[in-house]
Amino acid sequence: MKRIGLLNAPLSHAIASLGHTQALAIADAGLPIPAGPERIDLAVTPGLPSFLDILDAVADEMMVERVVIAAEMTIANPSLRAQLSVRLDRMAAAQGRQIAVEEVPHEEFKRLTVSSAAVVRTGECSPYANILLYSGVTF
Repeated sequence: MKRIGLLNAPLSHAIASLGHTQALAIADAGLPIPAGPERIDLAVTPGLPSFLDILDAVADEMMVERVVIAAEMTIANPSLRAQLSVRLDRMAAAQGRQIAVEEVPHEEFKRLTVSSAAVVRTGECSPYANILLYSGVTF
């Protein structure tokens, strides 16, 4: 048994399998998941697990060079947007590198998920709680 880090085998495998610039999506319970990417469904009940809980767990395992979020998050979910900014700053500090943040319209975000390696569905039930994490390299 793994002693530390992600215990969910499909999620751990998805992160370990990412190459440079490939994306992993972390999604709320309502985001439509396209047929192409691997679907890692962690949702148990509304709110469990939360978007931020999964982001924190993934941040400990993944080198992230850029992220994409829906621009609508700022207006529709300002509390989450503020918390996300803190998390991204923490990730950048831990990695010793800046993380570029791109905001796109939600419809564009949904189109971008088609090319992600995997989509992790959380139990989050707040608006626009979705992010695409693009893999960086450790060297």
